[in-house]
Amino acid sequence: MKEWRLLPELKPSEELIKLNLNPLLLQLMLHRGFTTPSAINNFLNFKLDEGKILAMSQEDENGFYDPFIFKDMERAVELIISHIKKGDLIIVYGDYDADGVTSSVILYETLRLLQAKAEVYLPDRVSEGYGLNKMAINKIRQGGAKLVITVDTGIRNKEEVTYAQGLGLNVIITDHHVLPEELNQLPDCPIINPADTRNNYPCPFLAGVGVSYKLISALLIKSKLSPKQKQQLADKALDLVALGTVADMVSLKDENRLLVKRGLEIINRNQRLGLNQLLFSAGINTTKPIEAWNIGWQIAPRLNAASRLSHANTAFSLLTTDDRAEAKELAEELNQRNSSRQEITKEIMLQVEEKIDKNNVPEIIIGVCDDNQAWNEGVIGLVAGKIAEKYYRPTLIITRLVEAVEFDSKEKKLIPKQVSFKGSGRSIPELNLIKAIEKNSTYLNKYGGHPMACGFSLDSEEKLRLFKEGMLKLAKEKLAKVNLVPKIDIEIELKKDDINLDFAQDIEKLAPFGQNNHQPKFVSYNFKVEDVTLMGEDKQHIKLRVNSFWAISFGGAKKYEEVKVGDRIDIVYYLEINKFNGREEVQLKIIDLKLSK
Repeated sequence: MKEWRLLPELKPSEELIKLNLNPLLLQLMLHRGFTTPSAINNFLNFKLDEGKILAMSQEDENGFYDPFIFKDMERAVELIISHIKKGDLIIVYGDYDADGVTSSVILYETLRLLQAKAEVYLPDRVSEGYGLNKMAINKIRQGGAKLVITVDTGIRNKEEVTYAQGLGLNVIITDHHVLPEELNQLPDCPIINPADTRNNYPCPFLAGVGVSYKLISALLIKSKLSPKQKQQLADKALDLVALGTVADMVSLKDENRLLVKRGLEIINRNQRLGLNQLLFSAGINTTKPIEAWNIGWQIAPRLNAASRLSHANTAFSLLTTDDRAEAKELAEELNQRNSSRQEITKEIMLQVEEKIDKNNVPEIIIGVCDDNQAWNEGVIGLVAGKIAEKYYRPTLIITRLVEAVEFDSKEKKLIPKQVSFKGSGRSIPELNLIKAIEKNSTYLNKYGGHPMACGFSLDSEEKLRLFKEGMLKLAKEKLAKVNLVPKIDIEIELKKDDINLDFAQDIEKLAPFGQNNHQPKFVSYNFKVEDVTLMGEDKQHIKLRVNSFWAISFGGAKKYEEVKVGDRIDIVYYLEINKFNGREEVQLKIIDLKLSK
């Protein structure tokens, strides 16, 4: 049972009332922290701080923030241009997730358009892991490169950057992750990172692809191309900026929201062959506009599946190909990998759940694979997220890595000789996971993350035992007296007359929705069920007619199987517009419901 929490109604000031907005829309703006007419107008009209904007051309109606606000941008651009002029090989060093791949693609494509000799290096998720590594640096140097530009990574790689510089490589870091606590731990090279407060960059929560976009914007501005060409090339990259930004779940506020809006417009023009083929292979309905949720739930998982089960190069190749046959083959491969990823995730989930005492769920769930198993480390974070969501508990999923084996002559079989462990965690708002991990970091080789997610490694069974004990004890201390049930924060109670097409269209003005710009949730009480319809090939979806409106729950047929015609229900939902055959009508997308008391 979920706890419904209706947010208090906020009283608007006289100057806000004079805006003549729908009072319900005004209430939504107040809940989002917009308390002045200018702040509300800027949000609804996608206007940034004009004093910090640098338009690419006169035709650019919605300019983004000036990339040269970054203190090292001028230096980075000059370094890149000097290497281009010399004909040096430039390596774009990315990450293996959707943000890292899209970051790599847009920088690589721009460098090539500017006549640079450029290649991309994406590390292997399993054998190399996240960030710069010396093995890769050696390979890059041996290949004749002179400059390495990181995207979506590198801010904590001081040692590796120093090593690369010792081999004669120049390095530029572009990243968006949190800086080391001590500034002397930063790499000694040009750094473009909005999280670095010394930049005073207006949008500190850009994704890696957003930072990469700022770099290509700066390169284009400094190029000798015409203003129109600069604008066209900058706009061309926005489809992947939207993709990576939504996929990485960064805050969809300020410049990020405008980047995603403009990027979705580019996506819906169907310009990138590989992306179009991926939409087709995934069975995504392209007769309707692609929205942010399509990226988050349908596109990004397929791109991420590349590295989870194999290598991210497949995703990179798909997004850069101009060959239709290759695009079809790569898209189908990613679609298949995603299906396999779903099956593997489901299988591991079942194994973890078998060991959970459903009558006495601990304050933190720690799932460790059996001695004779090794779970796919590319999906353990997904499993942790699903378990955390289902049981509303912080969750750690830990897999076993066999690094060496020996032959047991008695048993006549190979047995593990050297074993290590790799873990991934997801949390709930009530427990800061990275702080909890830090308190038990004595037992860990490496760790990192943030309050809601973490990754870590250990090198012995004994350390694993002590780590588990420490985490269980800490979670009990922090959460024993907390009511651990999922909460749904509801913005407004709507009456029947409040639910109409005009208000649904007002809600669309708040889009694109995502992290820190959530789609508003509403509640209505005592609605009468007039019809119940099951939909889908397996009748897995349910559609209810309530108070003359259609309410739909995708995958909710089993969950709400007891609801019948004539019942009175309380319902939490998103208010949306269903568009079909040129017609529009409001639709309630069910989040939760219960029988009225």
